[in-house]
Amino acid sequence: MNLKWLGHSCFLLTSESGVRILMDPCAPKTGYTIAPVEADAVTASHDHYDHNYFDAALGDPVRITEPGVHEVKGVRITGIPTWHDKERGAKRGRNIMFLVEMDGIRLLHAGDLGHLPDEAAVRAVGQVDVLLAPIGGVYTIDGTEAKELARLLHPKVFVPMHYKTERLSFELDGLSPFLDSLKGGAIHRMRQSEATLMPESLGSGRVLVLEYEKPDAAA
Repeated sequence: MNLKWLGHSCFLLTSESGVRILMDPCAPKTGYTIAPVEADAVTASHDHYDHNYFDAALGDPVRITEPGVHEVKGVRITGIPTWHDKERGAKRGRNIMFLVEMDGIRLLHAGDLGHLPDEAAVRAVGQVDVLLAPIGGVYTIDGTEAKELARLLHPKVFVPMHYKTERLSFELDGLSPFLDSLKGGAIHRMRQSEATLMPESLGSGRVLVLEYEKPDAAA
């Protein structure tokens, strides 16, 4: 599996056979510019502009915006219903975590998760190899809660997302306090926006930080 961070909570997953899943694409007014990409499916965890910019997906992709099990060219995508806040959606509505099973890896994109999931949701998720989770607080769980989420799900690799950067147009908590709180953990700061993940090389307890790559600088 190739994992590429396109900014904010948007990731492009590409399987060994070339199946491409675009997850939570964000609109340009977030401050991130996502060059349109060919995709077989596009997921949106909820109906907010920083997660449902479908114009970023070229071709005729399957749009996945509901819980349940979805199959796209041999890739299994399961939506687990959660909430965007701690009040069962009263403030910000629903959120869907999407579990993608690709190339022998189970990757969970937590979307804009606003609370720690209950036992039923944890059971529904099951084993997690790679966890993409928000750490920015304000509209989602924060870094402390994200660490608790990782404790509940036991991912081998944790990838932080949905945090303040110099490009983001609204305020969230930044990345540095979260990394500082890990106290000597296995942090891998990539100098690029993507990483190739294989089951045999995931390791254990790793935090993987990807770097945003502006489209006009990608050549």
